[in-house]
Amino acid sequence: MKPARPKTPARKPIGRPKGSNMIPTDPVQVYCRLRPMQSTKDVSCMRVTSDTTVVITPPESSANFRTTTSKEIQTTFSYVFTSDVKQRKIFETVALPLVENLIHGRNGLLFTYGVTGSGKTYTMTGELQDAGIMPRCLDVIFNTIATYQTKKFVFKPDKLNGFDVQSEVDAMQDRSQELLQRTGRPGKRRKVDSDGDSNPTVAHERNESQSVAVDTDNVYAVFVTYVEIYNNSVYDLLDEDDIRNNRTLQSKLVREDGNKNMYVHAVTEVEVKSAGEAFELFQRGQRKRRVAHTEMNAESSRSHSVFTIRLVQARLDPEGEYVMQYKPNVCVSQLSLVDLAGSERTNSAKTTGQRLREAGNINNSLMTLRSCLEILRENQTRGTNKMVPYRDSKLTQLFKNYFDGEGQVRMIVCVNPRADDYDETIQVMKFAEMTQEVHITRSNPVKFDLGLTPGRRQVNKIKETRGKLERGRVEAVDLNIDIGPMYSLFGRFPQLETITSDNDQVILSLIQFLEQRINKRNMLRADLQKKQEDFRRILRGIEQENGSLKSEVVMLKNVNTHQEKKISALEGHLCKTETKINILSRELNNANDMVRNLQQEVRDRELALNQRSIDKQRVKQRYNTKMRVETNKLTRELEIKLHQEREQLQNQMKLQEDKLRQVKQIVGDNNINPASSRDHAPELTTRVVSPDRDRISRKVAYYDRIAVSNPRYRRSQSADRWIDHRPQTLVPIGTVLQPLMQRRRSVTQLTSPKEITDGASRYCLVAQEHDTDGELETKLYKGDILPTSGGGAQVVFNDMECLKQSSPKARKRTGPREEGMDQVDISTSTETKRPRVIPS
Repeated sequence: MKPARPKTPARKPIGRPKGSNMIPTDPVQVYCRLRPMQSTKDVSCMRVTSDTTVVITPPESSANFRTTTSKEIQTTFSYVFTSDVKQRKIFETVALPLVENLIHGRNGLLFTYGVTGSGKTYTMTGELQDAGIMPRCLDVIFNTIATYQTKKFVFKPDKLNGFDVQSEVDAMQDRSQELLQRTGRPGKRRKVDSDGDSNPTVAHERNESQSVAVDTDNVYAVFVTYVEIYNNSVYDLLDEDDIRNNRTLQSKLVREDGNKNMYVHAVTEVEVKSAGEAFELFQRGQRKRRVAHTEMNAESSRSHSVFTIRLVQARLDPEGEYVMQYKPNVCVSQLSLVDLAGSERTNSAKTTGQRLREAGNINNSLMTLRSCLEILRENQTRGTNKMVPYRDSKLTQLFKNYFDGEGQVRMIVCVNPRADDYDETIQVMKFAEMTQEVHITRSNPVKFDLGLTPGRRQVNKIKETRGKLERGRVEAVDLNIDIGPMYSLFGRFPQLETITSDNDQVILSLIQFLEQRINKRNMLRADLQKKQEDFRRILRGIEQENGSLKSEVVMLKNVNTHQEKKISALEGHLCKTETKINILSRELNNANDMVRNLQQEVRDRELALNQRSIDKQRVKQRYNTKMRVETNKLTRELEIKLHQEREQLQNQMKLQEDKLRQVKQIVGDNNINPASSRDHAPELTTRVVSPDRDRISRKVAYYDRIAVSNPRYRRSQSADRWIDHRPQTLVPIGTVLQPLMQRRRSVTQLTSPKEITDGASRYCLVAQEHDTDGELETKLYKGDILPTSGGGAQVVFNDMECLKQSSPKARKRTGPREEGMDQVDISTSTETKRPRVIPS
């Protein structure tokens, strides 16, 4: 930006880093287009002073009115288009050179930039009466390559930003498949985005009739893609799968191909054969593009749209008939037409919610574009090598190659001269003027010269036309091709009219002409004779070759007949073998079924046997338990009877003792003095037995009873095979009694069922622990091993042995003293007075 002064100083030349003078560069060409005023009440703040200069006057309502040092600001562009300029002039000035570069194999980038409502979409698309840049580019391209296009599917995308060359057979198959899909699938109603209904749809009419120079020995094909960058994500607007499956668009990735070119991965590339077909695809994508209503624009674009035209061209073969199927000779050039979403301020547009988020992403992407261009300019002017942040935005990442020198870049700045939009417009002007200071490395021209003869297509066309004429086809008559005779004797006869009879000059010229004609005829006759001889020699060689080929054909027929017979015999043998194989297969299947059935029956029987064994073991345990209960019951009854008999005998003995004691007393009384008999009365003692005495006696009787049988005794223990399962850290025991298992296999851990099912029938698990007194107690858990139907085994524990050591304790003996603790003696003394007898 520069303030307007009486004398504008010349702009300083842009510095270049060292060594850059050897590389040709081109500046980014920026054009300015002014939008017409929408209302007569609006005030303009811009004035066009020349074809390249615009003067901007800050209005009093702007924020820069008081801060700017000068009232007028002057901006310079490559060209300034006023509001009354037609679309045709803009196309011829800006886009037509890019189309010429596209035809000649160079890339081009054209994008429109400006605030919301400045006319960017109109400049790119236009309307029915006055088409924009994009439809006119399509018209010029197809006007140029109309008669040089290949048939469809000769060039096919390889999904890696390149193209493969297919043969005519493969291309014909793809065309047939496309035709079947188009005719066999009924038309479905496409899902239209709600935001896309407001996008304008413009019917295509041919607006341009001009064409550019083209290499006639090349063949061409046009592919188009249409994507949008919405909220920093790339979406394919031509993706039919999303529409067919009734789902929202899926975001795409931006990747780098083998040639370091950026592209949208898995994008839909459609081959088009006319401008109308390409424009129809553009309209289809426009319906899905996101637009919305704001205060600044009724139909504001909420995303950056990129419509890419890719031109694929390749050389014809030396015969001028087919495409050379050599991928390195395929040249792909592209022209990207970008409609950037307008930058806007929240206060002016009054956006909220989702629209506010969209506006933030739009402004961020535009700021990233501005930052990249500023760093590029700084690197070029100051010779620095700063990293350009292309990856901060999908927009700059996608067009990285253009700024690195892989094509020509042009920009159209669309501005609204209304004074109310001054604050937004002045930022656009600053960015546009800064962009012009960025230089792009000029791309190298594509070389198509492969050393082939030029004019091959025309020669092939002449041959085809002559062939049609020789075959008498009517459609070859209307072809405007010069196919005159190859041999001509000479030009026209000279003028034979004479003015006077003695005009020898005419006769001399006629004689000279006839002599030349005779010489020419002799030369042509000799040439014809030579060609006839050559033709006869070639024909003779062909005849000889034909004869040898005939004999070879006869021999090959005989060989073929022999081979056919052999093949027939082999086919018969093959049929018999296949029949036998089928029979054997059926027998094998039947045998397999029988084996499976038998195996299943074996498993069922094993399961039944196991179940029977388990039931038998349970019955055995139940009867053993019953026998133990009955034995204990009988033992208790016998003990009770024995105890009763003992008590009876003890009572009888007590009675006898009492009687004997009384007798002893009576006998003793006869020897006692009368005095002492008076002093001592007979003493009666009664013994009362306490209940505790009865319990102790019963307890002693219970433990002192004699063993009758052992319910856990087994006679077949010597034939059992044991699994002795002991832990690794087993404390040695010092007992005299040790576990004795004659046939055993010791293990420390079980890892497989085969370890306990391999011939073993008994299982013993050894465990050690301390009892309540702190003594070591070793327990042996014993059980039976029973196989299961699934190939495993189960262990049924039915016995436990305990090995324990303890200190000996003193046992109290039962005697009269101890029995006295359980008895209470009650003594009753009776004193009887007798008369004392004194002997005389």
